[in-house]
Amino acid sequence: MIEELAPRAIRMVDVGEEHDGQRLDNFLAHQLKGVPKSHLYKMIRSGEVRVNRGRASADARVHTGDQVRIPPVRTAAPAIQARSLTPPAPIVMPILWEDDELLAVDKPAGVAVHGGSGIAHGVIERLRASRPEARFLELVHRLDRGTSGVLLIAKRRPALLSLHAQLREGLTDKRYRAIVSGRWPLRSKRLDWPLVKTLTASGERMVYVRSDGQSAATIITGLAHRDIDANWPTTLIEAKLETGRTHQIRVHCAHAGFPIIGDDRYGDFYLNGLWAQAGWRRMYLHAYQMTFKHPVSGQSTVVVAPQPPAFETLLQHHAFFSPVSG
Repeated sequence: MIEELAPRAIRMVDVGEEHDGQRLDNFLAHQLKGVPKSHLYKMIRSGEVRVNRGRASADARVHTGDQVRIPPVRTAAPAIQARSLTPPAPIVMPILWEDDELLAVDKPAGVAVHGGSGIAHGVIERLRASRPEARFLELVHRLDRGTSGVLLIAKRRPALLSLHAQLREGLTDKRYRAIVSGRWPLRSKRLDWPLVKTLTASGERMVYVRSDGQSAATIITGLAHRDIDANWPTTLIEAKLETGRTHQIRVHCAHAGFPIIGDDRYGDFYLNGLWAQAGWRRMYLHAYQMTFKHPVSGQSTVVVAPQPPAFETLLQHHAFFSPVSG
């Protein structure tokens, strides 16, 4: 079923401080939620969208006080999209860090960070609903839906731009904890297989190791072993990201022969079934720690999300151990 949404009149929108320095295409997407990006780019190229009465490219930056002309827009959207206009429910999550610039929360496993792909509202939409007084809340980075742990949100655009620059330049330190199938050595190894991102016929996003893919590097360190029996060894690992490709840790671990337990896309489906029968149904990947330079003070800031109860329970139940020497 398709529902046609009525066109809006021409609007002249003043750029506020919260959007200072934002690309024009992203500013437009924020103003016209639900409109396909291909249509937004068409409007920009045709000159229908103007900044201070002049034409501008999609990658032009808008600044506080600029005036953006937004033309009437008519969209055809599935009925499910119309239903998604229902206000998001507020969400309460453990706060790991907060000041005037940034907010860090401990995202639970199974919750998407943003709406899309059949999900009406994610963490960011629900967080905005929880803080209606906040003028600006934007994701600094993303976590897979099944991954728990440190999620950083900017409360001011300069902070967002600063953190994005740090991420691009490799100046942040992101570390994850995971439990994998197999007996990973209790030492560090760098995995640097290039990755390529594709879409399946059903529209599902998949990532593969391929020689012509984007460069990717992960340092995996074995922390503890537990052998349930000779045929079912497992290892608690730490993964340090040198790059931030989609599904990077999951694909690198799987390609190395050590899939993450509970990974329903790249994992060992048979073993996942056995773990699920035993009551361990989540993906055992957790964003444990993130280190960055504070966007205002420049001081090194470390945010840690303690291992979740599901990890702790599994570790205690199966009596993981760490030998004195590796």
